[in-house]
Amino acid sequence: MSYLEYSVKTVPSGFRKILFLNWALVLLLISISSVGFLMLYSVAGGDFDPWASAQMKRFVMGLCLMVVVAMVPIWFWRNVSGVLYAGSLVLLVLVDIMGTVQMGAQRWIDLGFMRLQPSELMKITLVMFLASYYDWLPAHKTSKPIWIIIPLLIIMVPTYLVLQQPDLGTSLLLLMGGAVVIFMAGVHWAYFAAVFAMGIGLITAVFQSRETGWQLLKDYQYRRIDTFLDPASDPLGAGYHITQSKIALGSGGWTGRGFMQGTQSRLNFLPEKHTDFIFTTLAEEFGFVGAFSLLLLYALLIIFCIFAAISNKDRFSSLMIMGIAGTFFLFFAVNMSMVMGMAPVVGVPLPLVSYGGSAMLVLMVAFGMVQSAHVHRPR
Repeated sequence: MSYLEYSVKTVPSGFRKILFLNWALVLLLISISSVGFLMLYSVAGGDFDPWASAQMKRFVMGLCLMVVVAMVPIWFWRNVSGVLYAGSLVLLVLVDIMGTVQMGAQRWIDLGFMRLQPSELMKITLVMFLASYYDWLPAHKTSKPIWIIIPLLIIMVPTYLVLQQPDLGTSLLLLMGGAVVIFMAGVHWAYFAAVFAMGIGLITAVFQSRETGWQLLKDYQYRRIDTFLDPASDPLGAGYHITQSKIALGSGGWTGRGFMQGTQSRLNFLPEKHTDFIFTTLAEEFGFVGAFSLLLLYALLIIFCIFAAISNKDRFSSLMIMGIAGTFFLFFAVNMSMVMGMAPVVGVPLPLVSYGGSAMLVLMVAFGMVQSAHVHRPR
């Protein structure tokens, strides 16, 4: 027995679990979040207030939550996944009843010390509940039509509630995150082909319903689609956001203008520079090199999760990790596509980088689940 093996076997159980944490994953989370702190300091004009200091406190809190969640056995999270999902649904209903309205959307519940966005919580509890469902369901029943209806309802109910807030971006993330879990569970590809065909039909219906009595989207959401298709049609109105974003991206070049030297953000041409469009601030100040470096950190985080899922022999853990990794990938992929003009502006923040309390804490709890699966995996 080596000295390390002897040391691990002789330390108390709690300390042993901490040693079993995936520390590479922790370092990646710290690195990505540090990029966020740096950019929030920059967009505030070289001041930790009002955004960077608050974000750093939330990250430390989230890091503590991640460790606490990781120490809890993974079977516990599997057993309570249904309760957590039901609780998230209740919170989504409460948003409609007593939610706080901001910028024309009713998405938050004011708890006094913070504003909670239940849709962020639903992104994780949905993945957990679906993973629990497929862990319970025998493999030979996975593609049976009767057993497909249940997960579809699990996905569609919260998606509908979030869409009513309205929050198109999060609704799409819920749909796609749930689809990742279903696909990884082994559901036959023909179902996804059918859904794809239905999606084409839905997109057609969305355009056909415009300015009719059965209009499917809000007016501002149609304006976002118009802006995506032709930003130059209204450069000072609906197309202002994406036009300024492209200017910032292009002006960064290969190495950027330099830290705190971005004209679009410093002169306030860039809207929502601390939340949805913070990636363009990074690209303007650090150029292609800085933007690619952040993308590389994200890619490494996803790769670590995929390897953790493949190496885990517990079905629930494996599906949950893949679901969380898929949701996280969609998170930053949609945001980056949005600010580069490759997708409509749907209000999706950049994970762990954009300013926001609910998103930060929920993501850290989600990676706590990943760590719990890693620490308590069958050995």
